[in-house]
Amino acid sequence: MNYHMDCPFRGKCIRRHLVSIDMAGVDARLKISSLILITIMLMMSFSPLQQQENIFEEKIVSHVDAREDDVGQVNCSGLTFEDLFEYDFASFDIEILDDWATADYYANSWVNGSNAAIVRDNLDGLFDGLAPGGGNDWLSTDERDAVRAIGPDCIADMDTRIGLKEGVAHRSGVDWNNWSFIQDGIALDEVNLVPSDHEEKRNCQNLLASNGCYEVPVSATDDLEISLFLADGETYNAQFNQLPNKGVSNFTFALNVTNITDAIFVYTFPQTQGLRVIDFSTLDDGIQNDALETPVVEYLPDGRLRVSIDVEYPASNYPMIREIYIDFTTQTPEENDIPIWHNSAPADGKIIPLPGDGTVIVIDGDTTESWASDDNGWSLDCDFVESGWSSQMDEDGAFIITSVGTGSSQATCNLLDPFGATSELSRTWTFGQPFTSSATMNEETEELELTIIPTGLVGEMTIVVHAHQSENMADAKTITVANSEITTSLSLNKLRPGMVMVMGTADATSMMTYSFMLNFGLEKASSPPIIELVIGLSQENATWDDSGLKFTLKGIVIDPDGEDVTMSLSICGGSATNFIRDGTNWEIDVSVVSCNSQDIFEYDVVISATDESGVIGTLSVFVADPYAEDDGGDGTIADDKTSEEGGLPSLSMLSTLIITLLAMAFWQRKQYS
Repeated sequence: MNYHMDCPFRGKCIRRHLVSIDMAGVDARLKISSLILITIMLMMSFSPLQQQENIFEEKIVSHVDAREDDVGQVNCSGLTFEDLFEYDFASFDIEILDDWATADYYANSWVNGSNAAIVRDNLDGLFDGLAPGGGNDWLSTDERDAVRAIGPDCIADMDTRIGLKEGVAHRSGVDWNNWSFIQDGIALDEVNLVPSDHEEKRNCQNLLASNGCYEVPVSATDDLEISLFLADGETYNAQFNQLPNKGVSNFTFALNVTNITDAIFVYTFPQTQGLRVIDFSTLDDGIQNDALETPVVEYLPDGRLRVSIDVEYPASNYPMIREIYIDFTTQTPEENDIPIWHNSAPADGKIIPLPGDGTVIVIDGDTTESWASDDNGWSLDCDFVESGWSSQMDEDGAFIITSVGTGSSQATCNLLDPFGATSELSRTWTFGQPFTSSATMNEETEELELTIIPTGLVGEMTIVVHAHQSENMADAKTITVANSEITTSLSLNKLRPGMVMVMGTADATSMMTYSFMLNFGLEKASSPPIIELVIGLSQENATWDDSGLKFTLKGIVIDPDGEDVTMSLSICGGSATNFIRDGTNWEIDVSVVSCNSQDIFEYDVVISATDESGVIGTLSVFVADPYAEDDGGDGTIADDKTSEEGGLPSLSMLSTLIITLLAMAFWQRKQYS
């Protein structure tokens, strides 16, 4: 295999790695057309290997000339990321689709610290004279957007260095079925390329900058991240010539990993009966290297084969050519144990509850993992009595049922391994929905009314249920449901205003525990905050300052729903928010200077409290001016009055004590929550 000229993996590709940029040779590279190398410069850094520069110089210049003929056409053909760069680290996740001709290619790559600063500096330099702000030692959001725009076009032209070949095991020197990338299927994104919280961030200074453009110095060392993924609305972003037998016949997978310093490749192959790895080899300049790690091979519960390859290539090894070959077959192995049931699996005759019809996850993968064992992995193969019902397992092992209607169906289930071996014993289970339900909100009692209608799947159920929110749960209630409909009331205490769901479990003889979360689109209404005024020992509403220019009001505020509240006060056409708050207690000093200037000497004060839901509670307080009516100036007034809207009426000393204790209880509950 000739990596530079006759590489069997010639095709369109992308390497999703991020690399460190050595400043040596940067000036020369900045003269290269930015539209060709912009994606590379974003994701990589220049190789520190001086001997590489002359090798690649002519190759790059030829592509620059082609690009300059038509700025609108980015031509990166014949280039790979490895032609210029040494990687730090990247992960690749490639799923070969069921047609054996296309793939979903995802990659993520990282660069940190000083390497990130070098990437930003070189990227800014590539835009010198070509984009607003280019080459000014500041990297802008405009430059970032330009990278996103032209990146897929350049990537689609690059060599992948990945190939497939059907038939007997192959190595270099043959005609390979090469991979290529599809421009329309490629999407790029980045994290923190132009950090928004950098201390030196500023608005873009150039005249042609877009609205909202900002920039940071290229010396910024904030970590950044680059990802490549499937574009919205597309089904694949890579393709190759379809294998004639779609993986059923022997084939070889090959990958050129020269100059890939550190990466992990994960390839997932379609579900194919008996597909397995039979051989693996790594060739360094054509010589077998047995010292490297072998791929990790695993069978997913959905029957697909996954192969993980850990790649390391020390920079000192360049220009050695390293190639990886993996041989596959579907021939049955000479020895293969059958899968075995474990006691943790549902017993024969068990009822497995469903939340409804359609396709639903019934049991999660963490649970099914302990149901059986096989050296090569296993899955469930179920045959349903009712037409239209089916089952499958996803790659995480979750047991998924597709049902029709609210009825039930029996199924006979066997364990199946990747090579077709089945368990000696099967298990028959019944699948169905144990009940249907509806709910309404009772505004008068502030409770949720839940109605449960049994389907007859089981004779009697014990249901433990409560009203639920993501971070809060009300008191639970236990009910017994037999053959008839039942309605029960659920408390909303401890819940905040907003969306309310119903959560619980149902248990019955011979049925697995059914855990459910029901969403009826119901919301708990918000109650207004309650504001109370603390009355003095002489029954005065306010305590006056000796100057006669201000008085002090004190009181308590609570929100029945436990929400935070904000307070404001209005008097004589003005307002104030200078409340001193301590838990549920509040206090405020009120100036009457503005009132007196309007010849107002009896004061109507309105105090408002607004909770997080926007519901407002108010308290009206009347305060007379003792200095206007009592020359004694003793600072008190006997006929002050209070009234309340959205709160409680004025309280006696005993009532005030009670509401104080209630407020403390609410405050303690809130602190506990």
